[in-house]
Amino acid sequence: MLPVPEIYVREFVGKVLESQQPALVHFWAEWSQPCRRLESVLEEVAAVYEGRVRVVSINADACPELAISYWIQSIPTLLFFVGGSERARFVGTASREAICAKLDTLLA
Repeated sequence: MLPVPEIYVREFVGKVLESQQPALVHFWAEWSQPCRRLESVLEEVAAVYEGRVRVVSINADACPELAISYWIQSIPTLLFFVGGSERARFVGTASREAICAKLDTLLA
């Protein structure tokens, strides 16, 4: 498993929108049990796709401007970015298999 770094507004452009790799962004909140359960799944995904996909997390409560600009209305929400554009979204929890399947289609 690979720890998923938390990023903030000031890092979003460089680490997600300008990333040379596709990026998987996890919008979460500390009070959310589903978000906590998803953490270990994302750590596994980060390890599997290390060097090919950047996996980061954003605390929606700490970065409300990002949550609002990306219409985050429920958490957890996963956004998949390729070339700086959102290409897919999962709202709610998702299995490792579902996340990997989506990443595989985006990497193809």
